[in-house]
Amino acid sequence: MNQKLVFWSIVVALGGLLFGMDVAVISGAEQEIQKLWNLSDVVHGQAIASALYGTIIGALFGGIPAEKFGRKKVLIWIGILFFVSAIGSALADDVVSFMIFRFLGGLGVGASSVVAPMFISEIAPAKNRGKLVATFQFNIVFGILLAYFSNYFLSTIGEDAWRWMLGILAVPALLFVALMFFVPESPRWLMVHRNDYTKAREILQVSDPEGVDDAIQAIHKTIDEEKQQATLASFFTKRFTKPIILAFLIAFFNQMSGINAIIYFAPRVFVLAGIGKSAAFLQSAGIGLANLVFTMLGLYLIDRIGRKKLMLIGSIGYIISLGAVAAAFYFQWLGGIVVPVLLFLFIAAHAIGQGAVIWVFISEIFPNQVRSYGQSLGSSTHWVMAAIVTSVFPFFANNPSIGPSKIFFFFMLMMLWQLFWVLFKMPETKGVPLEQLEAQLLNKSSQKGNTVTEKPATIAR
Repeated sequence: MNQKLVFWSIVVALGGLLFGMDVAVISGAEQEIQKLWNLSDVVHGQAIASALYGTIIGALFGGIPAEKFGRKKVLIWIGILFFVSAIGSALADDVVSFMIFRFLGGLGVGASSVVAPMFISEIAPAKNRGKLVATFQFNIVFGILLAYFSNYFLSTIGEDAWRWMLGILAVPALLFVALMFFVPESPRWLMVHRNDYTKAREILQVSDPEGVDDAIQAIHKTIDEEKQQATLASFFTKRFTKPIILAFLIAFFNQMSGINAIIYFAPRVFVLAGIGKSAAFLQSAGIGLANLVFTMLGLYLIDRIGRKKLMLIGSIGYIISLGAVAAAFYFQWLGGIVVPVLLFLFIAAHAIGQGAVIWVFISEIFPNQVRSYGQSLGSSTHWVMAAIVTSVFPFFANNPSIGPSKIFFFFMLMMLWQLFWVLFKMPETKGVPLEQLEAQLLNKSSQKGNTVTEKPATIAR
């Protein structure tokens, strides 16, 4: 991989860093916000979930401007949204204005989860696509880690510490906007939506010099065939049923693991496990570190052993860790290292499995003409489920008749279901060019079992 391709991918993936910081930074502020405005558990859950409601809208509609105006322009506006949200949330003087600004940040998170992985998948060679798209996930977990450490160091500066925790996001948001001006437009978008093969060729000669001719030929071949099926109405037709179901289920299972409940409420979960408040912040930073380390391992493995094997490893890790956490709360094995260690195992399972795979997989399985719709579908499903889980978690966790034990047992059952889906229904997409995946997943050519067969990379990457 040449330096420009790596630079472009990393810059676009910084949208994931903003995503991760925005998601995790609230964990350090949420308890102070509840006390400051005297919020009930129900209202508090809605206040914290307000950003997630924004992510749903951003994910649902982020693909539309990305189709019309291009990936690059939309990513710049996403950075601006993050900046406005950070400043506004930090300065909010009531719960309503706080929710409005957090909602704006959520729009940025949702849109970035659609546009950034889509951009990277469209610019990357097939042999490196997994690791390059997964840099988006790496930046998400790096952002989560930065947020946790930032929260820990800022937690002692006084009663307004939570405002600094939220406002710090403005700095990387400005950096992201500035760096995006050094990134080109997606070559596939230029060909499909602007018929600009000259500019697209210039970009592909940098990002994929070995496959530039094959890429242009394959994309040109699919454009006429797909033009009649590029509308939203045509997207929801029988022809795209298989990739739609695949995108929906991987996003559904991602949140049914309980990952966002842990990320958003990590200090609260540790307090419920009998750990002091200061130690809870430090343990939360440990979660961020475990997330980063195992995401790097997933990044290393995703183009070597494939998406499906990583999902199998993650599913088994989920089931073991979630079942053990449920047992720890049920039998009151609290106050020591049992729950923290088990949650670190849970985070490791997520990072190497779902965390490494989800955005890569969704960005791969849809044709060029409808990729933005498919990415929006997968991302919005992810965020709808995240909003539901996050908004109800405080109520169920503090309800004596339910409590953490039953919640984590429920998550474990969902991951058992995911394991069966991965074993019997999930296809492998490792190393297969996007246009070849299109042909095979839409049944344009024969397919063996549930595995998308790897072939020599003789068509577009």
